[in-house]
Amino acid sequence: MERINETHINSFIILGFPSLHELGILIFIIGLFIYILTFFGNVLIVLMVRKESRLHLPMYFFLANISVIDIFYTSNIVPQMLLTFLLKNYVISYIGCISQFFIHICLGSGECLILAIMAFDRYVAVCNPLHYLSIMNYTVCFYLIAGMWVLAITANLPPLYSVCQLHFCGPNIINHFFCDAPPLLEVSCTGSEAVEFVNFVVAASMIMSSLCFIMLSYTMIIRAIILIPTTGGKKKTFSTCASHLIVVAEYNKIVSVCYTMVTPMLNPIIYTFRNKDIKHSLKIYFICHAV
Repeated sequence: MERINETHINSFIILGFPSLHELGILIFIIGLFIYILTFFGNVLIVLMVRKESRLHLPMYFFLANISVIDIFYTSNIVPQMLLTFLLKNYVISYIGCISQFFIHICLGSGECLILAIMAFDRYVAVCNPLHYLSIMNYTVCFYLIAGMWVLAITANLPPLYSVCQLHFCGPNIINHFFCDAPPLLEVSCTGSEAVEFVNFVVAASMIMSSLCFIMLSYTMIIRAIILIPTTGGKKKTFSTCASHLIVVAEYNKIVSVCYTMVTPMLNPIIYTFRNKDIKHSLKIYFICHAV
């Protein structure tokens, strides 16, 4: 009888940031500017890597894939978040909410994995430079990225399934700015312990395995740099890893909104200003289009 009396919810109301609704228009304009900057900054990197022959290297191929992830990551959440500042709340269908949640966790896992792949790429470049291009050839890079996507999607199927088993029979108001697992669990009227456990295990496994792999790779890299006899050689070798190190450090965000908007916006800026090949390609691109 209890199950019969349940009310099936086919949509949710996203509250966003109720305490900031008085500044809705201003925050919308600022947020839209950041989103546009993020979107086109990452698109520009993808175009540069694709068009410039000097950027047809594994490092830039992986960089372009990070930009693709950032484009989809922000586009999955930010437009809806911005609308909450204009509409005070935002109605999203049940299927749309679950889809947003699944895309969010898959892209988050994908970024963890690709940072680990980039650490491996830097390890090969520093520790085995003479065989770098033969080891990190196009086929290997393609399979690494394909494997990253397959793992990111399949590893998050259990969290998706567990969330889909939840029953929503009470208020359909989500006090958050997108459909993430914690706010969905708050509005669920069924036990959430199993769902929380599945989500925790998958997220922790993905983050910790990627972090351990990155730390191992950079331990080997630092060891190789220490063995380089000249100071100039050490600086040159370390500079090849600097961009990746900055993004790894900046990747670990505590607040979701920072991860959703600031990280994707900073990634193209960090990689662009830390890499002379991309800066050179950008100069050529803008000079050619200005003439």
